[in-house]
Amino acid sequence: MPNILWICTDQQRWDTIAALGNEHIRTPNQDRLAASGVAFTRAYCQNPICTPSRGSFMTGCYPSTVHVHRNGNSHFPAEWMPRLAPRMFKDAGYDCALIGKLHLSSPYGRVEPRFDDGYRVFEWSHQPKPEEWWPVEVHRYHAWLRDKGVSWAGLYKKKKLDGYPEPYQAGMPARYHELEWESETVRQWIRGGLRKPWFASVHVFAPHPPFDPAPEYLERMKPGELPGPLYRAGEEAEQERFTKIDHNTMKPVAPGTYQARHMKAAYYAMIEHIDYELGRILDELEATGQRENTIVVFTSDHGEMMGDHCLRMKGCRFFEGAVRVPLMVSWPARFKKGVRSEELVELTDLVPTLLEACGRPVPGHVEGKSLMGILQGTAAGRHREMVRSEYHDSATNTYGSRATMIRDERYKLVMYHGTGLGELFDLAEDPSEFRNLFEAEAGRAVRGRMVEMMLDHIATRVDLGAPRIGRY
Repeated sequence: MPNILWICTDQQRWDTIAALGNEHIRTPNQDRLAASGVAFTRAYCQNPICTPSRGSFMTGCYPSTVHVHRNGNSHFPAEWMPRLAPRMFKDAGYDCALIGKLHLSSPYGRVEPRFDDGYRVFEWSHQPKPEEWWPVEVHRYHAWLRDKGVSWAGLYKKKKLDGYPEPYQAGMPARYHELEWESETVRQWIRGGLRKPWFASVHVFAPHPPFDPAPEYLERMKPGELPGPLYRAGEEAEQERFTKIDHNTMKPVAPGTYQARHMKAAYYAMIEHIDYELGRILDELEATGQRENTIVVFTSDHGEMMGDHCLRMKGCRFFEGAVRVPLMVSWPARFKKGVRSEELVELTDLVPTLLEACGRPVPGHVEGKSLMGILQGTAAGRHREMVRSEYHDSATNTYGSRATMIRDERYKLVMYHGTGLGELFDLAEDPSEFRNLFEAEAGRAVRGRMVEMMLDHIATRVDLGAPRIGRY
């Protein structure tokens, strides 16, 4: 059985990899991973917020099925614990480890509660910045710093570089950065994984805000050479209409009113640091003779608006920057190499893919669809007719917003339930999503068809509850 290395960054957009079209970023190791496997250029998360997205991709089901919709949730549902990917692989004989973030329930004011999640090794670090309620022994990154005779508070001195305002300034030096700890920890795991098939979740916090990369990486960036956000003059007025949906986290701000290119430079610097550590991890797999028989998955839980359409970070919106994510899958012994797939795929597809690749049955509750046909070059026809993402009071905001997005080969529809607002984009004619056809006569027929498709998709995937045990 193959080993599984599942690397998940936090808040990385789909368009941040050099080999897949970004000429302004250096990602030689993400490029290397794409060359050794299949890169999916149209992969979508099922919620643009951390916890619901993670609960979804770790079970292969939609957030509405798992009943995990919110950041800050009190607990992960007990009935879904045995259905988590690491638990299923543990039961299949794998040795499982977590390095980094989990975030299946709230770590605010407490340590994130453990349960029988399948991980034998649990090297937990929710975020680099310490909180007073996380003991050093539990927050493994800070235990690592302590063992080196240093502390986060003593080292984290923001280094102001020319032109970089708050909050886009350099932070922790690379040698003491959380990414260094995660890389070192997973490389130690790889060196010890020679006897038993293993499953490792490496969930890094970068490039999540605050955008405070290691100074070694920020110093080499050139903000003036980076493209600005997607913006059309006057667009902030259009986006103001949507503040009733998500006012707290996504209040529209025109790019000319802040240093948007410096923000992008700091964000890209964090991704370049991730890339360097990814290279060290891949080198360790090769040095220990495990690369050929290790499935490597590289993805992110959701994206980042990065100023596009006057929006930053993420919230109850579904532009490509927020819901479209990188996804690369490589297994040199079995999968195609250097393939770029434009099929519509979801992060729900990862659990059934990995189970099938390891010769395990895919449970009937799984809603994702295996990517094995694409990975092995045997797929016929489209993988999916559409993808879906949803948001139900997922982040702290005034309105407890609820929304659903679907997109097919050409169109994207977003319904902000109970508000009368929505979005409809023709992605073939308008890939940058500037022209909202939701209220336009030209979009009426498409909107009707897409609404029907959305209702059918939701209704046919309603959680049916307890299993039937009798005729009545």
